[in-house]
Amino acid sequence: MRSNRAKVRAGVSMAATLPMIAGALALGIPTAHAADGPARDALKGTRPAWATAKADKGATSNDAQVKARVYLAGRDAAGLSAYAKAVSDPNSPLYGKFLSAKKAQARFGATKAQVAAVKSWLKSAGLTVTEVTSHYVAVSGDVAAAEKAFGTQFHNFAKGSKTYRAPATTASAPAGLQGAVLTVTGLDNAPHKAHHKDQLPPPDAVFKNSGPFSSYYGSKIASTLPDAYGQKVPYAIKGYTGKQLRSAYGAGGYTGKHVRIAITDAYASPTIAFDAGKYAVKNGDAAWKTGQLHQVLPKNYTKTEECGAAGWYGEETLDVEAVHAVAPAADVTYVGAASCYDDDLLDSLSKIVDGHLADIVSNSWGDIEANQTPDLLAAYDQVFQLGAVQGIGFYFSSGDNGDEVANTGVKQVDTPANSSWVTAVGGTSLAVGKGDKYQWETGWGTEKATLSADGKSWTNFPGAYTSGAGGGTSKTVPQPYYQKNIVPKTLATANNAAGNRVVPDIAAIADPNTGFLVGQTQTFPDGTEQYSEYRIGGTSLAAPVIAAVQALAQEARGGKALGFANPAIYAKYGKNGVFHDVTDNPTGSGLAVARIDFVNGFDAADGLATSVRSLGKDSSLSAVKGYDDVTGVGSPANGYVQSYRRH
Repeated sequence: MRSNRAKVRAGVSMAATLPMIAGALALGIPTAHAADGPARDALKGTRPAWATAKADKGATSNDAQVKARVYLAGRDAAGLSAYAKAVSDPNSPLYGKFLSAKKAQARFGATKAQVAAVKSWLKSAGLTVTEVTSHYVAVSGDVAAAEKAFGTQFHNFAKGSKTYRAPATTASAPAGLQGAVLTVTGLDNAPHKAHHKDQLPPPDAVFKNSGPFSSYYGSKIASTLPDAYGQKVPYAIKGYTGKQLRSAYGAGGYTGKHVRIAITDAYASPTIAFDAGKYAVKNGDAAWKTGQLHQVLPKNYTKTEECGAAGWYGEETLDVEAVHAVAPAADVTYVGAASCYDDDLLDSLSKIVDGHLADIVSNSWGDIEANQTPDLLAAYDQVFQLGAVQGIGFYFSSGDNGDEVANTGVKQVDTPANSSWVTAVGGTSLAVGKGDKYQWETGWGTEKATLSADGKSWTNFPGAYTSGAGGGTSKTVPQPYYQKNIVPKTLATANNAAGNRVVPDIAAIADPNTGFLVGQTQTFPDGTEQYSEYRIGGTSLAAPVIAAVQALAQEARGGKALGFANPAIYAKYGKNGVFHDVTDNPTGSGLAVARIDFVNGFDAADGLATSVRSLGKDSSLSAVKGYDDVTGVGSPANGYVQSYRRH
């Protein structure tokens, strides 16, 4: 965090400032600094790492158009970070002393004078102000005007197989603004978009599981199929229901009553109310009450084809149904973004913070860390900190590609789960036995082997890696204080001797092979739209499950908001009965399930595919005793919710 944002220059006469620009006068900038015309403050991170001299393809045309957001630092950026930490730390005297949205804005938000000064600067460079919010000033204009405003030159750079515009040097803002600018996004035009984290099929075409199924773990053994790890294995779960998950994670009698949960994704399913209502009734969850499910949606949607808008419908369905299954009395607000791009997703998060729409926010989306530029990291963290001072906690899925090597060729974590201001949720494979009894969990990581032609063995057992919980060590985010002395040093220092953020923090069910049953309206081959149910997984499931468990914990705490939960979660680490310490081979014999799938994803017309899925095989990541980078401190045990009870 740059110190100039919080500088206080006192004891300087304002008499000489009258001839200066109106913005400087309004801010009370000292004479000597305001008169320094050329003096500028660098906006760190605005030149992306991929904009190198080697990749430089020459200057961008002056007529090319730029759309950018100038994020406002507010009146006390350093104070915001400090207060967010204090109210979240159980060892701080300010713990739990949250501010209202109005008071948070008054204490830390941008002043009218700062906004006016920023607008004046941008307009004077020839840019057009297109929108002003409490968080940013949006502008548009040609490259020539943007270069003048931000003190840089724009060049075209090769990034992979494509070419994008980016600042050739770090952008800057006039020092006369006295740190009013937090950062600027949009100066490069490489895609900044998120992907929903799941194993969802496209909801515009029906998907069904074939079976046979187990109704609980081990209830139906694949006795006619070859052994795996020296024994017959069970068929995959049909899909756990709320009753089974509530039992596994120690819900007890808590239901999330009087707790508000928000969910963010892109776009919105047109059938969500019908689907969620029917699913609850069919699967033993409490019926939704009138007004219990709300939606906050944008006026217009954009980039629907580029983002695959229909693919986000199933994401919302999973999130809403999973939250209600585990916390059936919680109030749920779905906040849909206008697109899958970061600016629009940031807007959806800001709506929750500005209106304090909930205390707990579930987010099942993200991107690889390599695609996150420092300007976006700063903008996200500011929203997370504004949420923290109000008692709002954000929960992000850690990703579905393990260490990302198989997906990107580079070992890395996902973002925004890498932020030190959010709770990153990893994934497990879950065994719930007869009578809804918790048996064990492994870290979620799957290797798949198919049935041989003669049906007598598994080809190349245990097979190839398919998917697993995201995790690892950030390359850009420093180690937060709450992870010190808990996260093993070998993990924390994997990329930096000083220590970096390690993901995740906590975990829950994610493996699609031991997944959750969802109900969704889909388009059948004959063109009709019908409600149907199928098994789902991914850390897209883990995030809403943990959000719902947190709602139970908030109810147990007498309704008092938990806020940013990581300091409290790590403070409970090691206490008896609070967490399941998840490891990859809890039975010591190796674990797998058998699956039979429709080749066409709908019926047996094109044949069946038989495979065995090994559990606890997450790329180079391992779930071990103690903290690990697959499951964090573990999953909630029977004592977790109870540990929040107020005595």
